[in-house]
Amino acid sequence: MSANRHTRPLRAIFMAKHKRSAARALAWLVERGVEVVAVVCPPDPGDATAQQRVDLVARRFDLPITSDDNLYSRLAAGDPALEGIDLVLSFLFWKRIRRPLIELPRRYCLNFHPAPLPELRGLGGYNVAILEGHRWYGVSCHHVAEEIDAGDIVRVVRFPIDPQRETALSLDLRSQPRLLALFQQVLDDVIAGRTLPRTPQGPGRYIDRAEFEQLRVVRPGDDIERKIRAFWYPPYPGAVVEMEGRRLTVVDDRLLSELADLYRRTDQVP
Repeated sequence: MSANRHTRPLRAIFMAKHKRSAARALAWLVERGVEVVAVVCPPDPGDATAQQRVDLVARRFDLPITSDDNLYSRLAAGDPALEGIDLVLSFLFWKRIRRPLIELPRRYCLNFHPAPLPELRGLGGYNVAILEGHRWYGVSCHHVAEEIDAGDIVRVVRFPIDPQRETALSLDLRSQPRLLALFQQVLDDVIAGRTLPRTPQGPGRYIDRAEFEQLRVVRPGDDIERKIRAFWYPPYPGAVVEMEGRRLTVVDDRLLSELADLYRRTDQVP
């Protein structure tokens, strides 16, 4: 069923990490006429390029940038600028969204998750899919609940992968355009006044930081080549071996060859 098209702009809070898909999602949202009243993103861009920086998009459109701590404080104080919010949108946001933010919007609080639900909640979607030889991957949109990545599903987009070839980086590169497209499809429905579906997830798997860090350690009996690919995502640590109290990233010949080719193409040669 569809509702009447809104006669005023939708008002939204946009929360994201620095990523090219997230920066494009924010720009698209503004260009579609949504009034973004707050942008929550990391204060330090780190190694992010200009194309990845959500804060640069916010400044281009003169959007207020804030932290999640400040946002919760303003909500507690009853800031009138946060009244009449229609949407809270989390796009790769790295922190848990809590009450009262979950209940703030008049329409939806949504999270765009870079893995298929309910199979892969929390961290490590790319890594586990490769480690376990999944032949399908996906990206998801779900309603936010207090439990991380456990809210009712709006939509999951699945696509085939080759677990014998993918790396964590290559799978992320394939997933992000699909996550952006999913964001645009869902928000087009919201802007048009259509009601979003709610499908309960049922049982699923959740991976926290502690399990994720243990998964990356190379242990006896592991398929080392697969584990190397599953955690290959420079500049972050990859699959590691523990030696003399240190964790050292393991690289194989294939990845060394890719790095060498990258050096050659950027004229990094003696």
